[in-house]
Amino acid sequence: MGLALHRDQGVQYTSQAYFDLTQEYHVSPSMSSPGCPYDNAAMENFFGTLKTECLYRAHFSSRPEVEQLVSEYIDFYNFERISLKNGLTPVKIRGKAA
Repeated sequence: MGLALHRDQGVQYTSQAYFDLTQEYHVSPSMSSPGCPYDNAAMENFFGTLKTECLYRAHFSSRPEVEQLVSEYIDFYNFERISLKNGLTPVKIRGKAA
């Protein structure tokens, strides 16, 4: 599939110019459903946690450092970080749902 960029339905993201730019860079645009603000809730929650627990605590001198730390954090988040809500990691939660 490649890179998908999910956005809300703000006017700047629904314009033809934005669509053309995504096509130029081989990005698949994605949007929330009209009147459904919860489409983004899970990712907004994750990115808020990523910033708070990982990115805001580090100082970077290169892009590869950022990429490495984010990759390590995603692994930690999925396999080790215990949710206070249910006491499970995301991988264990998905395993129970299967």
